[in-house]
Amino acid sequence: MQFHLNGFRTDDPTIEPTAEGAPRVDMPDAVDVLIVGSGPAGLVLAAQLPQFPSVTTRIVERRAGPLLMGQADGVACRTVEMFNAFGLGERLLREAYWVNETVFWRPDADNRGAIRRTGRVQDTETGMSEFPHVIVNQARIQEYLLDLMRRSAQRLEPDYGLELVDLQRDDTNDYPLRVTLRRTDGAGAGEDVTVRARYVVGCDGARSRVRATIGQTLNGDAANHAWGVMDALAVTDFPDIRLKAAIQSASKGNLLIIPREGGYLVRFYVDLGDVTPENRDSIKQLKVERIIETAQKILHPYSLDVKEVAWFSVYEVGQRLTDRFDDAIAADGEVREPRVFIAGDACHTHSAKAGQGMNVSMQDGFNLGWKLGAVLQGRSDASLLRTYSDERQPVAQELIDFDKEWSAMMAAPPKDPERPEAGGVDPAELQAYFVRAGRYTAGVATRYRSGALTGEATYQSLASGFTIGTRFHSSPVVRIADAKPMHLGHAARADGRWRLYAFSDASGNALEALCEHLATSPESIVRLATPDGADADSVFDLRAVLQKPHREVRLEDLPASLLPRKGRYGLIDYEKAFTCDASTDIFDERGIDRERGALVVVRPDQYVAHVLPLDALAELNAFLRPIFRTDLSSRNR
Repeated sequence: MQFHLNGFRTDDPTIEPTAEGAPRVDMPDAVDVLIVGSGPAGLVLAAQLPQFPSVTTRIVERRAGPLLMGQADGVACRTVEMFNAFGLGERLLREAYWVNETVFWRPDADNRGAIRRTGRVQDTETGMSEFPHVIVNQARIQEYLLDLMRRSAQRLEPDYGLELVDLQRDDTNDYPLRVTLRRTDGAGAGEDVTVRARYVVGCDGARSRVRATIGQTLNGDAANHAWGVMDALAVTDFPDIRLKAAIQSASKGNLLIIPREGGYLVRFYVDLGDVTPENRDSIKQLKVERIIETAQKILHPYSLDVKEVAWFSVYEVGQRLTDRFDDAIAADGEVREPRVFIAGDACHTHSAKAGQGMNVSMQDGFNLGWKLGAVLQGRSDASLLRTYSDERQPVAQELIDFDKEWSAMMAAPPKDPERPEAGGVDPAELQAYFVRAGRYTAGVATRYRSGALTGEATYQSLASGFTIGTRFHSSPVVRIADAKPMHLGHAARADGRWRLYAFSDASGNALEALCEHLATSPESIVRLATPDGADADSVFDLRAVLQKPHREVRLEDLPASLLPRKGRYGLIDYEKAFTCDASTDIFDERGIDRERGALVVVRPDQYVAHVLPLDALAELNAFLRPIFRTDLSSRNR
């Protein structure tokens, strides 16, 4: 990370400086963004918005305090990439259980009353991400984000003990949303609080009140199959207890084992069978002893002695989705600018088997956060906010379709070679599907369609490994100024800025011309969209990767755009230029055209927006100008 830009500091550099003596009021009369619900989606959004200093944000939660024991625990590779952009990657990886391999067990061919291991695979395909799939309690994930909020310049903390009662929209007001909140605990329990907001985001779960106020409903079907889940400390002779394990028994049901962080705790997803109208109520009331007993039967002939259960629940699998994630269409059918948004379980629910719920929810918050910040700071027109539902709703639908198939396979009994007419799933087929579905479970399958924020693939061949619409896939490089080996993607932070990654052409002439244009041309989108008085990279962060070894590059020969002067002292930023890593050439690994080079445009949420030739200056402006207001600089007036 970089610090000391505006003066030497002796304090913790991870804590942003803030104005002294600014008292925190219970709830202001008006805010820019009100977030309802402090789950994963709400906290990612609340961690992102303080990157926009002028935006006032508050987050309310009906519970009396932070979550202590979470339901979700799987953190996909893509989510770790996002957490690294927030500066939380090292902390997460240090504490987490790393899912390195997955094993598969099926009924023993010689004794179908027992189980045996039939397969063992690498959990995440090599090269899919520089980060692993990990396991961390949802409550800890949320604590990381809460801590980041506390360290922000706004010192943001949730307002606990407040639930939404009513939400009304009046577009004649500068703060068009009138929100009524009610205190749920303490001496003021039952008291109503009114606040006005420019935008409201409902991250308040599957029973979302915000969703109800905009007339959206969760649509979908339950799978009519029940599972028990428990986090337990146990003694067992089952040899794969510290590996992710998918177990099919002949007649006692199926079991998914997920080792937890800390070396001892284990999560068990236990198949409790089909749900019917007659047994639904009794299944919901099952005690933990029934979950333990079923797990013991599935694991036969291995023993399972549960010493302590930290948490358990019984749930019915279901996948549901709303038609829209905003209020852009009024009750009378009128199309309007969206002011109310929903995210996470408020607009899509998944089973726990594919590990998607928490991960997809946090990606909702990441997608929406930078867009709200850009609009509220005046960088972009309010129409940018329409892209949130347009992008995220199809992604949720695709993941739900995958989740349905995967959950059904996990719940199905194994095929019996002696009774093929009985149906079921071939254990080998289950293992093969798991391998094929790796991109979904790693969280890297999302691909945004062509649209306002995603260009056409006309020049995709210039950088075939940076697929337009997918997340920016990092690769090792060497920073020129200090010879530091690092990942190129790790240079970017979740700070709301766009990235322009310029990969040099063979001669270097096109790169130099691009840098000159961006820095000096009256038509440069960088100049047009950067406010007067702001640092040159405050909106667009230009970085370049050269083909020469780093020792052959003279720092003084770099274009001025790659050594920008910033802050109140005009200090030089030396961290903009890179070369290929000695062991992993990014040009080869990401299919970048060495002769022509490439310009890869990346959004603030780490998704590739466009791939262009270095000299495609008109195409670059044509793509980016509709996204930004270009009247912010006196150079355009």
